[in-house]
Amino acid sequence: MTLRFLRLLACQLLLAIACVAACVQARAADGIEIARAAIEASDDGYRLNTVYDFELNSGLRDALQHGVQLHFTTEIELVRPRWWWRDERAVSAKRTIRISYDVLTRQYYVTVVGSFQERFQTFEDAMFMVRRPTRWLIAPKGKLKPGEVYEVSLRMYMDREYLQKPLQVNAFNDSDWRLTSSRKTFTYRAE
Repeated sequence: MTLRFLRLLACQLLLAIACVAACVQARAADGIEIARAAIEASDDGYRLNTVYDFELNSGLRDALQHGVQLHFTTEIELVRPRWWWRDERAVSAKRTIRISYDVLTRQYYVTVVGSFQERFQTFEDAMFMVRRPTRWLIAPKGKLKPGEVYEVSLRMYMDREYLQKPLQVNAFNDSDWRLTSSRKTFTYRAE
């Protein structure tokens, strides 16, 4: 009887572990993953090159199809550690990308807020632009000290602050409207 009880207990434990693993994978699929992030030195300064991996859930895609504009904000911070004083915050910047759908023309628009706008025929083409944004100038050439090592912190999230006020109430209470990445950290040696 004891052996049978132990087998039953082991099977239940394995089933519980499998259920938890499936829930964790399903929950991770709902977020934004930063697939690649790198800082590149250019003639005009330092540019952020990123690739994000995520899909809009059915609720967000339906809202987009009905004319709701979705905003995705990328935050980056470069900090130079110092042992004798507080760390020096060299760069702290945000950039927001808006995706919208025009029902009349049946076209998607992707706008880098304060910069340019592009028009796309399909949802996948528009999302490609959101997932792989253009190289963003995060700092001018003289902002970082050459040879110094900086700790970089990066994250992307769907910015619910840009939603219309009636939608904000629903967005803060509904988990379908919480699309965010975990904070990615890495080091960068300035050139």
